[in-house]
Amino acid sequence: MRKLLNTLYITTPESYLKKDGENLVITVKDNEIFRIPIHNIESVVMFSYMGASPGAMKLCCDNNVGLCFLTPNGQFIARMSGPIRGNVLLRTRQFEFSNDARFSLHIARVFIAGKIQNYRNIVQRHLRDYGSNTDIELASKELAVCQRKALHCDDKETLLGIEGEAANTYFSTFHHLILQQKESFTFNGRNRRPPKDPVNSMLSFIYTLLAHDVQSALETVGLDPYVGFFHTLRPGRASLALDIMEEFRAYLGDRLVLSMINKKQINIHDFSWKNNEVLMTDKCRKEILTNWQKRKKDTILHPFLKEKIEIGLLPYVQAMLLARYLRGDLNDYPVFIIS
Repeated sequence: MRKLLNTLYITTPESYLKKDGENLVITVKDNEIFRIPIHNIESVVMFSYMGASPGAMKLCCDNNVGLCFLTPNGQFIARMSGPIRGNVLLRTRQFEFSNDARFSLHIARVFIAGKIQNYRNIVQRHLRDYGSNTDIELASKELAVCQRKALHCDDKETLLGIEGEAANTYFSTFHHLILQQKESFTFNGRNRRPPKDPVNSMLSFIYTLLAHDVQSALETVGLDPYVGFFHTLRPGRASLALDIMEEFRAYLGDRLVLSMINKKQINIHDFSWKNNEVLMTDKCRKEILTNWQKRKKDTILHPFLKEKIEIGLLPYVQAMLLARYLRGDLNDYPVFIIS
């Protein structure tokens, strides 16, 4: 099994990434503030407009370390990786299956049905832990119906509508799942570009981190992250990464946001408002990144492999299983379902 290495998150304003031998060096106004051997990390995420030197970028490429650039507020700018690796025959099969309407619909249904089941498991867990709630019980039943409809729909347009219906149902319960700081962290539905409240701001931020990890995992096993099955092909959009992300959003993203709010690791003073956009403070981003990294080091029993793995390896494991399915080594894609 692949070893989980660290992700280097660079959040200090005016940071610049340089190369010194086999080390990455972070400087601020030409003063070194941190260095790390390239072999100790698997990816770098920069929240800075200052950028990186050509030498640092080449060092990352040569060592298969993904380099992702975000704005200070966590919006995606660009991602850089080295030469495409992996089996060209695997990518050829991926391209063929992506153009096969029947195959694409099947695997898209699997992705979305898995996502809806994970939505349902989140609300079911709340019912187990905190008792009866009419709104949540109704939502759980509606999500079960949506999942069955997703598995048997006849086209992607219908599937997209079912996915939207399930998301609306799930997020309609989200305010019930926020148990602490309710007055500060109100939630009236999912919104983005820009997020209009702290909860949506945190969700969007963590989804961006998750997208980076999933794209890195797909590239590691030799799949093209831009050629998907559910999300339509669009220049510059990592459609397959977005496909795989669907099964992780609730487990890795939503649960972390709820946990940090309910444990009061984040409070309303960690956010500011500019026009209609909610901005996170540096302290807020660092707190989220710290908890994100801790969460990735927790271990679970993978439901298909029946092996204990670190949570941070889930994107890699699912990418590996998808590659095995495309090669014909598995009868179907074992979507990740939380218990």
